[in-house]
Amino acid sequence: MNASPSLRDLSCADDYDPNSMPVERARALIRQFLSPVTAIERVHVRAALGRVLADTIVSPIAVPGHDNSAMDGWAVRFADLVPGNTTTLRRIGESFAGRPFAGELQAGEAVRIFTGAVMPRGADTVVMQERAEAIDGGVCVAAGAVTKPGQNRRLAGEDLASGQVVFDAGQPLRPAELGMLASIGVAEVAVYRRLRVAFFSTGDELRTVGSTLREGEIYDSNRYTLYGMLARLGCDVLDLGVVPDVPAQLEAAFAAAAANADVVITSGGVSVGEADYVKALLGKLGEVLFWKLAMKPGRPLAYGRVGNAHFFGLPGNPVAVMVTFYAFVRDALRILQGEREVQPVPCFKARLAAPVRKLPGRVEFQRGILVPADDGYEVRPTGEQGSAILSSMSRANCFIVLPTATGDLAAGALVDVQVLEGLV
Repeated sequence: MNASPSLRDLSCADDYDPNSMPVERARALIRQFLSPVTAIERVHVRAALGRVLADTIVSPIAVPGHDNSAMDGWAVRFADLVPGNTTTLRRIGESFAGRPFAGELQAGEAVRIFTGAVMPRGADTVVMQERAEAIDGGVCVAAGAVTKPGQNRRLAGEDLASGQVVFDAGQPLRPAELGMLASIGVAEVAVYRRLRVAFFSTGDELRTVGSTLREGEIYDSNRYTLYGMLARLGCDVLDLGVVPDVPAQLEAAFAAAAANADVVITSGGVSVGEADYVKALLGKLGEVLFWKLAMKPGRPLAYGRVGNAHFFGLPGNPVAVMVTFYAFVRDALRILQGEREVQPVPCFKARLAAPVRKLPGRVEFQRGILVPADDGYEVRPTGEQGSAILSSMSRANCFIVLPTATGDLAAGALVDVQVLEGLV
């Protein structure tokens, strides 16, 4: 963590409580400690999907490079059209995309034109083909086929002007951005290097997929959900596997992770009964800003540093791992990757189709199923909301976000929802 407040500074604040941090306060604290990676590499546009631009992109050309037709039809002079009546014009040629008409329109003339074709000199308007009828040697334009000069014509530079800033540094590159880069002839771009994230699970009861379970053991699912979420963000991931609750092995795992990654993520080991030991270990290797949040699921969440790496200690329960990742880790990683304008996924209102139960005192993220309704959207919980019920995340397409002071709600109440795919 680069130049940023220290733990000592924060601990003097009146509202600083590392054992019961409000959600928004925790998000704000994390952001104070985030500095994007600075290493840059050049990649081909096709390999840039999901990366973040490191340089400003300026268009070397106008897009489109010429006035062209927005549809198939007839290029005409608007002044030649008779108001309120049909107009007959003489056909003098054709303009195709890539093969423009070489001449110039004079009064009473028209050129057959196709979508994307260069507008002939002298023409200022396009009549769509459905409003005109080809006749021997010409075209008959229907009355009122166009209402103003320039209709159905795209102007040169309408999308981008030559010399215009197309993207600023910090712009994530999605499919639309790749297309825009290609449209201005840019083949390679400078992007920030991928963020390196190391992760592992802790617990003597955990076994890797493919092994045989003994009594009391369970398969480790958290590393697979973490891998999926990290891969979707375009991170370089280092899976350190399952680390048993053995002090020397845990310390070695933390040291190896911090030495090879920008961010270290663990699942398990930060809940009540385990946190005292992990606190001591992280106190030796780094520092932690907070340990618990006023939220459900995901109350045991730690954030701090291990060596020079950011550290997120996620809960052990599978749902809590995903909820805390989406609520805190995802946006932090995006900032570290170089994105400039990172905002939490917005909430919108939906009507409850079934009652929900909640105790006041902390923010709650219930898993919900959102569907269209006559007056907007309605949402219902997926069923049991226990933090170990991973199937609730698989069935859900949204979070029902219930504020701290909210209690039980009846069917019909309006609630805030976050669409899960908006978190991708």
